[in-house]
Amino acid sequence: MVPERVAKAEKKDWAFINAWSLSLFGAIAALFTLCTLWPEPYLDVLSFLPDGLFVTFEVTVLSISCAVPLGLLTGLGRISKNRAINLLASTYVEIIRGIPLLVQIFYIYYALAKFLQVSGLTSAVIAISFCYGAYMGEVFRAGIMAISKGQSEAARSLGFNRFQTMFYVILPQAWRTILPPVGNECIAMLKDTSLVSVMAMPDLMQRGRSFAAKTYLYFETYTIIALIYLIITLLLSKGVSFMETRLNYYDKRK
Repeated sequence: MVPERVAKAEKKDWAFINAWSLSLFGAIAALFTLCTLWPEPYLDVLSFLPDGLFVTFEVTVLSISCAVPLGLLTGLGRISKNRAINLLASTYVEIIRGIPLLVQIFYIYYALAKFLQVSGLTSAVIAISFCYGAYMGEVFRAGIMAISKGQSEAARSLGFNRFQTMFYVILPQAWRTILPPVGNECIAMLKDTSLVSVMAMPDLMQRGRSFAAKTYLYFETYTIIALIYLIITLLLSKGVSFMETRLNYYDKRK
């Protein structure tokens, strides 16, 4: 009994040390060490970036708010029995997934400027939302298709219509399967916001480029930017993991 208790205690101690915690605390320690030991370049870089970080978060939040509903509609369209809706959703997915996000950003901001003037923020949100909406559409479609048809038949036998069956029976069950890949897409969306710097938007990447162009401190600047992106994405991944754990909590108790 005593050796088993010791083994369990050691296991709990080592459970805290995993790849996520090692990466997060390593990145924070590296950022703190650089800014403490060499404040002249690194702390100056860090103090120059907060405005860009705000823009990055703004683009990310707006894009996620648009991409997730668009992905849901696309996924529902992909499984729709209406041929016109199914064809429209499938065509949207095939076209958007075949064009790089950077090209989409250029097209909306520069090419369409001939007919319609839109701001950099609007162009960025539209491009990222449309791009990731197509990928999330496939995630939603796969998650919904993973639910057995017996669930739909049981709901219909209770008098639910198709809308009620989908939103009260199918989607709540499918969300457990959908959440991890959707969370990964949201994290990838945050990282891809760095592409909006090509439109001279003052995001985190653009602010860093401006600072590096003035001071020629390219190594120091991009080191700080990389650490900031790493810390943010690690925190987001832990948030997704926590939500996934909460969703599966009652299943584990069975």
